Formats: sequence, structure tokens, C-alpha cells
Amino acid sequence: MFNRPRLAAVAAGILLTAGVGATIPASAAASAPQSAPAIALVTNARWGGHGSFDRIVIDVRGKVPPVTVKPVKELRYDGSGQKVPLAGKHFLEIKLSPAAAHNDAGASVYKGPRLIKVWLPALKGLALTGDYEGVVTFGAAFNAKPAYKMTKLHSPERVVIDVWIPSGCRV
Repeated sequence: MFNRPRLAAVAAGILLTAGVGATIPASAAASAPQSAPAIALVTNARWGGHGSFDRIVIDVRGKVPPVTVKPVKELRYDGSGQKVPLAGKHFLEIKLSPAAAHNDAGASVYKGPRLIKVWLPALKGLALTGDYEGVVTFGAAFNAKPAYKMTKLHSPERVVIDVWIPSGCRV
């Protein structure tokens, strides 16, 4: 009258639907490995003159990471330490971290300039100086000591650095 295999399959289906026998203790679920957050990908750098200031824009895919901008005496490539061949008397180092300019397979996602001379009132050159161990670094060159302001903008994600030469500074 009863088909035992069919009855067993129906009973197993009811138990699985109810969640019996397949529950995971809360402590085990809490300790399950979490996926690492996606690292910001630096995809481009561009610049433009805006009357009283010049602007550097660094485009990012993903959330903009922490950014530091600081004056340095000279620009050097990360990893090798070789001097960056940008003419100028004053330099800014721009670091984004954690960030990368390459994907997980090692292919570059950065489509901007690697080293370029610029003819703007303040900005004289820009270089990608590093994509090394989770840090993407740029260097900017100037003939006079620049003042600067860094801002993070969204939709699309980007870092904006406005630079100008304060009055009274000599070129």
C-alpha cells in the first residue's frame, strides 16, 4: 500500500524545507570567512587649467580610498627608487591606498599617462610613479612652490587636486 522509497523522499523533502537537519549554529555562521572588500582601481589621470588654478583628476573604479598629498624634494618610482624624469623645482606626491592600477590577473586597468609634460600655469608634469603593494602613487611637478587642496568627489568616483601658485611666489 505504501511505497517506502517514495515516502522517505517526501519526508526528507518536508524536513529540508522546514530546515531541520540543515541548520548551522550561529557561532559557526559568525566565524565563516568573509570576502575581502574590493580594492579601489585607479583607471585614469587627467588635468586642466581653470583660470586661477590648475586641476588634477584621478578617476577611480570602486570607492575612493584614503588619499595623501604631500610636498617632496624629488619624485622617485616606487619599488625601483629610480628618479622620475620630470622637470620642476617643486613636487607633490599623491598616494591612494588601498588601491591598484591593475586587476587580479595583473593586467593594467590604468589608461592614463605614465609620464607627461604639461604646459599649464602651475602644473608642469604628471607621472604615475607606483602601483605597488596596494598603493598607487602619482607625482606632479611645478616650477614654483604650489598651494593645493584635495577633494574626493562621487558619481563618478574621483580624486580632485586643485593647485595654484600663491601670489608672491617666484617661478
